[in-house]
Amino acid sequence: MSESNLKDQITEAMKNAMRAKEKERLGTIRLILADIKRIEVDERIELDDARVLQILDKMVKQRRDSSKQFKDADRMDLAEQEDFEIGVIEEFLPAALSEAEISEIIDAAVSETGASTMQQMGQVIGKVRPQVQGRADMGQVSQMVKAKLS
Repeated sequence: MSESNLKDQITEAMKNAMRAKEKERLGTIRLILADIKRIEVDERIELDDARVLQILDKMVKQRRDSSKQFKDADRMDLAEQEDFEIGVIEEFLPAALSEAEISEIIDAAVSETGASTMQQMGQVIGKVRPQVQGRADMGQVSQMVKAKLS
């Protein structure tokens, strides 16, 4: 497995945040690196960019869920912290895809797999996921695939 360029960027961002004394930003970047390190130690592997993107994607999703729950509970201070962390994590994700771009990827996957029923949704998602990882909300992608297949 190749060395992760993305991991190097995150490490560099941590050093810059330390130099600039950006305490909150530094805390979030350290959380990212801790997650990456935990998986590398647990699985005894060196993570590549694709796997790092999966981790970042998951971290953003968790924080979006938490932020929504905090907002529903009227805890704006906690929601703002989650939103701040989302902003920091998203800096390391590639630019988000537009709905039209996602739709094109889904159309290509549907025609490639020949899927026409909901039972084949897994095949389509399997083709789509690597292309949209870190660039689109998988929940939204899933709904778009369902709409195409129903």
